[in-house]
Amino acid sequence: MGRVYVTGMGVVSSLGFGRRAYWQALVEGRSGISDVTLFDTASIGRSLAGEVKGFRARDYMNAAESRRAGRCSAFAIAAARMAAEDAGLKGQALAGERTAVVIGTTMGEANVLGELQKAWIHEGNEALPSAKLPRYGTTLLPIHVARAFGSKGMVQTLPAACAAGNYAIGFAADQIRAGRADVAITGAVEIIEKLEYAGFARLGAMSPDKCMPFDKNRKGLILGEGAAMLVLESEGSVVRRGAVPLAEVGGYGLACDAHHITRPHPDGAGSITAMRQAIESSGLTIDDVDHINAHGTATPNNDSVEALVIRKVFGERRIPVTSIKSMIGHCMGASSAMESIACVMTLQTGIIPPTTNYETPDPECPVDVVANVAQEHDVDVVLNNALAFGGYDAVVCFAKPGRLPRGAGMP
Repeated sequence: MGRVYVTGMGVVSSLGFGRRAYWQALVEGRSGISDVTLFDTASIGRSLAGEVKGFRARDYMNAAESRRAGRCSAFAIAAARMAAEDAGLKGQALAGERTAVVIGTTMGEANVLGELQKAWIHEGNEALPSAKLPRYGTTLLPIHVARAFGSKGMVQTLPAACAAGNYAIGFAADQIRAGRADVAITGAVEIIEKLEYAGFARLGAMSPDKCMPFDKNRKGLILGEGAAMLVLESEGSVVRRGAVPLAEVGGYGLACDAHHITRPHPDGAGSITAMRQAIESSGLTIDDVDHINAHGTATPNNDSVEALVIRKVFGERRIPVTSIKSMIGHCMGASSAMESIACVMTLQTGIIPPTTNYETPDPECPVDVVANVAQEHDVDVVLNNALAFGGYDAVVCFAKPGRLPRGAGMP
């Protein structure tokens, strides 16, 4: 089968809307972290997040769509429409049976769930607002997006925790390689809701002030939210319409630590497997990889294990590593999709965005962190790394168009 290309990207983020605004902010090292305004945090002990502010659903959808969609679905539709426009796909170009929609998330319309839960706990079953029940469900996300474009191919939700974006992108690419679709709208979306926010705080995983990936004095993650959608196309589709691809999707690796519900395996077993699978299934060796966009949550266990994995896979080879969670926070199910945009833009520009707030190197994290200031590098191949609760490990390879051997990504 032919190659799979990224031809368009769309982003809703705490740093701005659209891939160009988002990328410019990342390169400049701007922070999207601010005080939470979506709910009262006074009793939680934490108050910061990468909250999306200034988003107006009606800027991206009509009144009927806006009524049907919750905040999460609205983010997804907006990012998908930006991606389609970026790819030059207008009107009915994505309608029909040859367009698939594959979206990752953790909780989907979590705010709707929170409202339903509050009513049920405090007032009982009869208090549940029946009009809101049909608005909850992770399965609705790709359905809303498909409906927005008239896409009649497969729809799929992958609730693979904080690795959901990479799972969705890899699976969508598979559908194209298998001939089940010509085009796929894929990515991931997540919103901040009080229940999950308080849950992370109770776990002791959240920093009180800033996210410091790989730093010796890191204090934990800061939550974020947003949506990132990519248009993937078959080689035939790209040729037929004369599209200019932004990047090629290579192979990917999936594994499970099978160790602990929140902590990664101390030896990084699953992550090592996933990273090696991504490299080998792309027809590459470790010497071909130019950059790693890390999961880098700034939690003590995650960062030290991820650094260990990189050293085990790449040995003494020096390779630039960055974590953009330092700027946008940990966007949960949307994380690796948000980071995939950065991967593709690095391939486009030869610039690696910084890991901000990096102050003190940690001997337990012996990786080459792109610290505080963006760096220019010759980058042809990027790995996008994701580690998630439950032991999910997912790594996707992106490359400059034509850089990978033909057949990359095929089993």
